[in-house]
Amino acid sequence: SIVDLRYRMNDVLKALDRNEDVTILHRGRRRGVIRASDRPKALATSGHPFFNMRPSKLSVEQAVAEILKAVRTVGDAAVLEYTRRFDHLQAKSMIELELPKRELEAALFNLPAGQREALEQAATRIALYHQKQLAASWEYTEADGTRLGQKVTPLDRVGLYVPGGKAAYPSSVLMNAIPAKVAGVGELIMVVPTPGGVVNELVLAAAHVCGVDRVFTVGGAQAVGALAYGTQTVPQVDKIVGPGNAYVAAAKRRVFGTVGIDMIAGPSEILVICDGQTNPDWIAMDLFSQAEHDELAQAILLTPDAAYADAVAASAGRLLEQMPRRDIIKAALEGRGALITVKDMEEACVISNRIAPEHLELSVDNPQQWLPRLKH
Repeated sequence: SIVDLRYRMNDVLKALDRNEDVTILHRGRRRGVIRASDRPKALATSGHPFFNMRPSKLSVEQAVAEILKAVRTVGDAAVLEYTRRFDHLQAKSMIELELPKRELEAALFNLPAGQREALEQAATRIALYHQKQLAASWEYTEADGTRLGQKVTPLDRVGLYVPGGKAAYPSSVLMNAIPAKVAGVGELIMVVPTPGGVVNELVLAAAHVCGVDRVFTVGGAQAVGALAYGTQTVPQVDKIVGPGNAYVAAAKRRVFGTVGIDMIAGPSEILVICDGQTNPDWIAMDLFSQAEHDELAQAILLTPDAAYADAVAASAGRLLEQMPRRDIIKAALEGRGALITVKDMEEACVISNRIAPEHLELSVDNPQQWLPRLKH
């Protein structure tokens, strides 16, 4: 049997029941084959003829490769199956996993006034910052009349991955969607997992503030695959941006070339250089700001004041119990956190350059004087 990707899965099952192999077509191109001989084993393990693997027993790379292959070959049905399996959402079609714009708008206007104002103010400030980064087209003419130059144009469509499992951050929406909109990207497609159907209202509100065009409640490698290859419902994008877990990072690495990506992100890092004059509670909270992302996050303080390092440790111990994500913060600080007493500020800069942290914070009396010494 030959089945176009507009099929219903029942049609595939009927063909397999007739002991026929099923050739999958997408836009007229052969994309794969489901063998009739795979049906008994597949149905015994997962209830679906294409998904006969157990990701928990595979390495991250192996599981991601299988997921991407399924999404690329089958499309919507693969995304639905993995969403049922990993996020426990029993959707019958991708239409059920796309959020209408009125739901995004309602999320914003149902927020407490303080949260709504904070989102809108942050969006305004982020847009202003990125407007200064806009690249401009240019050209010049050589003496012989030859014209050379560069034309800068925005991408047509970008996919935004927003975490929604262990960590759900509206900042991920703002800091990825707004630069795209400032650059003039034509359409922004957002994917965000909602395990167990739990939706983060701040994330949806942020999507509305940023003018995100479409939002799908899917995540993981299957969401990356849907954005990279396109499905019957999810349009293919030109580039995928945004942070995620190890499966998301591995999926982005594998689809690079089919689409552009921003980067392969590892665990978050923050390094704070402080002269000992800042409220230690503030520094403890700044360390928490990245430690809460992941148990493998790194949070380091460099200070020439040993008594101040002790004060930050005391603040962290006291404030930790108030944190909603205290278990993750505690694991990160115990595994990869450090409060380091240095000889002086010059040594702090040398150590910081060696570490080259993702986020570097200077909490000192005169930060400008140390900037020339910080290269990484």
